[in-house]
Amino acid sequence: MTTPLWRERASIPVRALKGVVIAAIIAVMVYPFVYVVLASFGTNNSFKRFGLVPSEFSFEAYGSILSGGVVTRALFVSIGITLVGTALSVFLTATLAYGLSRTREVPGTRAVLYLVLVTMFFAAGIIPTYLLVKGLGLIDSYWSLILPSLVSAFNMVVMRNFFMRLPKELLDAARIDGAGEWQTFLRIVLPLSKAVIAVIALFYAVAYWNSFFNAILYLNDATKWPIQLVLNQYVLQGASLSQIQNPEAPQPPAEAVQMAVVVLSTLPIVIVYPFLQRYFSKGVLTGAVKG
Repeated sequence: MTTPLWRERASIPVRALKGVVIAAIIAVMVYPFVYVVLASFGTNNSFKRFGLVPSEFSFEAYGSILSGGVVTRALFVSIGITLVGTALSVFLTATLAYGLSRTREVPGTRAVLYLVLVTMFFAAGIIPTYLLVKGLGLIDSYWSLILPSLVSAFNMVVMRNFFMRLPKELLDAARIDGAGEWQTFLRIVLPLSKAVIAVIALFYAVAYWNSFFNAILYLNDATKWPIQLVLNQYVLQGASLSQIQNPEAPQPPAEAVQMAVVVLSTLPIVIVYPFLQRYFSKGVLTGAVKG
C-alpha cells in the first residue's frame, strides 16, 4: 500500500526551506512591534544612531506622558469606557440571546430575532446615527461611545446558539425545583457559559478599547478623548505631544513619546488576550454551530 502524497515526509532541504520561509515571515511580523517597544525607550543620542537595539535606554517618554495630562486622562477615559461598555454589552447580549433561544416558550421570539438579524445586513448609516445621537443629547457625552454599539447582532447570534445547545432537561429540572427565569439564567445558564461569555467579553472589550471613529464624530471636547483618538491626533497626525504634556519640563524625543503612546494603547489588550485565549476554541466553535 502506497503512502498518500500528503503524508510523505519531506526531504531535509525542503524542510529547511520551509523553516527559513517561516522564520522570515515571523521576523517581518514581529520586527515592527520590537521596533516600537525599543524606540519608546530611546533617547536623543540613541535616535541619532538607532539600530535594532538602541545604545541608550530611558523611561523619560513614559514618565512624561504618565505624569498627568492628555495621555493619562485619555487612558482613564478608555479604561472606564471599556469596563462600563463591556459589562453592559455582555449583560444585555446575554439576556437578549437567552430570551431569543427560548423560541418555544417566549411568544414573538422569531419576529424579534429577525429584527436583530436585519441589523447585520443593513446599517443605519453615519448621518442618521449621528442625528439620532445628537437628538438624544449625547454629543460630548461618554455614552455616545457606548450606546450606539451596545449590542452586536453577531455576538448575540453566537451566544444564542451556545444557549440553545444547553440541555433542556437541565433547565426543566431547575424550574421543577422552583427556580424562576432569572434564577435559572443567573445560577444555571451563566455558570455553564463561561467560555462563550469570556470570548464575547473580549470581542466587546477590544472593540471599545480600539474605538476612535465614534469619538471623532461625537466628542468635540478634547478633554474627553479616549486614548485611541489621542493616538490618531497626536501620533499619526504628527502633532507635538511633548509640548502639550508639560512645556516647562525637559522634553524626551518626540519619536520616543509617540512610540510610548502606541505601546500604552496596545498593552492592555496584549495582556488580557492570553488569559482568555483558552476559551476561544470552546466558546466560539460551540456558539457558532447551529443548534
